[in-house]
Amino acid sequence: MLRLEHAWTWLAVTVGALLGVTPSASRDLSGSRPNILLLMADDFGIGDIGCYGNDTIRTPNIDRLARDGVMLTQHLAAASVCTPSRAAFLTGRYPLRSGMVSSNGYRVLQWTGVSGGLPTNETTFAKILKDRGYATGLIGKWHLGLNCESPNDHCHHPLNHGFDHFYGMPFSMMGDCIRWELSEKRAGMERKLNVCFQIMAVAALTLTAGKLTHLTSGSWTPVIWSTMAAILLFTTTYFLGDLIVHADCFLMRNHTITEQPMHFPRTTSLILKEVSSFIQRNKQTPFLLFVSFLHVHTPLITTEKFRGKSVHGLYGDNTEEMDWMLGKILDTLDTEGLANSTLVYFTSDHGGSLESRLRNNQYGGSNGIYKGGKGMGGWEGGIRVPGIFRWPGVLPVGRVIHEPTSLMDVFPTVVQLGGGEVPQDRVIDGRDMLPLLLGTAQHSDHEFLLHYCENFLHAVRWHQRDGGRLWKVHYTTPVFHPHGAGACYGRGVCPCFGDQVAHHDPPLLFDLSRDPSEAHALTPDTEPAFYRVTDTISRAVEEHRRTLSAVPVQLDALGNIWKPWLQPCCGPFPLCWCDRENGQA
Repeated sequence: MLRLEHAWTWLAVTVGALLGVTPSASRDLSGSRPNILLLMADDFGIGDIGCYGNDTIRTPNIDRLARDGVMLTQHLAAASVCTPSRAAFLTGRYPLRSGMVSSNGYRVLQWTGVSGGLPTNETTFAKILKDRGYATGLIGKWHLGLNCESPNDHCHHPLNHGFDHFYGMPFSMMGDCIRWELSEKRAGMERKLNVCFQIMAVAALTLTAGKLTHLTSGSWTPVIWSTMAAILLFTTTYFLGDLIVHADCFLMRNHTITEQPMHFPRTTSLILKEVSSFIQRNKQTPFLLFVSFLHVHTPLITTEKFRGKSVHGLYGDNTEEMDWMLGKILDTLDTEGLANSTLVYFTSDHGGSLESRLRNNQYGGSNGIYKGGKGMGGWEGGIRVPGIFRWPGVLPVGRVIHEPTSLMDVFPTVVQLGGGEVPQDRVIDGRDMLPLLLGTAQHSDHEFLLHYCENFLHAVRWHQRDGGRLWKVHYTTPVFHPHGAGACYGRGVCPCFGDQVAHHDPPLLFDLSRDPSEAHALTPDTEPAFYRVTDTISRAVEEHRRTLSAVPVQLDALGNIWKPWLQPCCGPFPLCWCDRENGQA
């Protein structure tokens, strides 16, 4: 049964439509307090969706969402990797403003047991809507930190950032969760530990031989210590895989660990069950539910029902399973009679991972015609993401918008729809999208959008409204490997600084309105407006920098190294094992 306020919203819009009146003219939708369902995929390439041009991977439910609502073709992530992108999504601010960036190459949170995370003084849209009476929930991936000083202080926990309910992974799905050959950190750490072990083993053997042959004098203490160090390094190397699986690959419900480590064959069904339960519990009050899919991040955990069913291997299977999950969630809205009173939004945190490749198998997504991918701060493939909104009877059906928009825009949009106020005590970089979605505004409120890689500015776009041109400059680009490739193969992601990036002075200039693939850089000889465009963008950058304030960086070394005393554990550390989902502890 629809809540009374939602019924009136729907009735007003329907009557207005029958009389030929647009939704915005029939009623001001600010404060209309719909349910808000936000769906975010992980590492999902925009080129892998039917409504965005793919005709080989089956995404009927995402496509249906687009047919019934509004599709954005220039929707942009604020970062090309997950932790900073998700921070920007929740706060409506460039991640640089909250300190959710790094400067040393560790671009996302590396462990669950670190002290870095989304600062407590940041305001999320969940926090504002909770204060306005919304039931707020997050189901799925978090990856924005957990603890600060103890394993139970939960300073960065979703429940400390405005969510009433949390169920999912505090960290992130990764290949190391199943000791996959494509490893995020285990393989590299094992190599380093093995080198250290060999050095200590050689040192121990050399010192022992010296003592036994009387070539060295003194105590046996150096021999004992070097031998103990070698044994410790060997043991750590041997058990590292188990440590990572237990330390990072677990499920929580609110503050309680329910499954450590995760039992992956049932994860998908547990997520769907939790989503359905949340909607059913809160259908009588306005709710905000953020479903943060674990799909389609490697290792592409896919149930047997979908394995081998697509023509694109395991990645395609995983994508089609996620689309099925999305369909089941929409079915729940229909069953509970909530479809017309719920704003639904679908996106991805950034572009697909081109480097997720093993021999002849591609395990990352396609970014379509766009250059680059995950981890590339400026190239379109890393930051251009799907953006689809549906609100039956309110938003136009089948509308396609080609204006620049950002994941950060979700913040002011949902805050104002929920009757909240956008904070005035800080810079909010997002812009309310509702006029654009309704068709009452022709242009996006974004004139300039900046694209960072860690805390380094790599690119900027300028939407020149008077001329209908969309310019983009690149100050820094990654050097692809091998030469002539379109990615940094052999690495996890392309770097943001150092000798593997190229600096451009003058910057590379592209006209995205004519060259969305960024295939042809313009020069002063080929573009008469070259210097006028680059000078205009330079002034915008300087103006932007004047709005920045110094804040603690959360993802650099001190905040992003594993601290055993911060490690969440459902038993006495290191005996971190439980299965409360199956009634076992």
